[in-house]
Amino acid sequence: MTPPIPPTSTPPPPSKYVLISIPAPYVLLVTINLPRQMNSLPVEACWEMDLIWRWFDEEPELRVGILTGAGNQAFSAGMDLKERGSNSSSPKIPYPSTGFGGLTRRLGKKPIIAAVNGHAHGGGFELALNSDLVVASHNATFRLPDVLRGTAALMGAFPRICRTFGLQRANLLALTAYTLRAEEAREWGLVMFVVPLEELVAKAVEVAKGIASMSPDSVVVSRSGVREAWETASVERATQLTHDRFGEKLMGGENVKEGLMAFAEKREPKWIASKL
Repeated sequence: MTPPIPPTSTPPPPSKYVLISIPAPYVLLVTINLPRQMNSLPVEACWEMDLIWRWFDEEPELRVGILTGAGNQAFSAGMDLKERGSNSSSPKIPYPSTGFGGLTRRLGKKPIIAAVNGHAHGGGFELALNSDLVVASHNATFRLPDVLRGTAALMGAFPRICRTFGLQRANLLALTAYTLRAEEAREWGLVMFVVPLEELVAKAVEVAKGIASMSPDSVVVSRSGVREAWETASVERATQLTHDRFGEKLMGGENVKEGLMAFAEKREPKWIASKL
């Protein structure tokens, strides 16, 4: 029998551009719901998503997030170019500090999985680049088409493609608008799993459920440690930052006591919400 999905302790922010659901215990699914425009995001949608991800980080009944796009054609085609064209007299786009979709420059606490269905272009590619894990459908493509439009991927793509792919591949993507297809993206190290489109969300939920079954404290700290190493230049500095920020709280917390006791008693641990 499937255990009941616990309600969240706080209500989610109101949403106009995305759909919110909880497909499994402790798992949040956010679906960009603009399929007629290839799930391209107006500025207002980015602020909406910023609030949702902030709520997700603070909601004790949620541990893992998933982001996907409505329909079969696009995860997200990036910024709403029609909106941008109508505001071309203003050079500055007022995105939240967490970037496009509230995600491309997000640090956050909890992991987010990108379930990429179809095109992840421009800002959509940037959403995937800063996700903690990426699952893609066979028809997924990743592209930075900015050089064709006179724009640039300023919401985090450039350093992330260089760190993830290396200089040559990063320049291929940035300078030629090269289309990276799902299987190649897996070979390059961006995508973890490539699955049929109809299995995409189920696969992402499967991965999320696995993470959600772990100690919430350990997941927060482990994710932070990995990201510190990715974001900073020094291995030692990344180690120091993670230890100083979380070490004492993690090792003195209730979940580590429960995990060690469950191991000794040969039973499944009963985790509580992370207080980190």
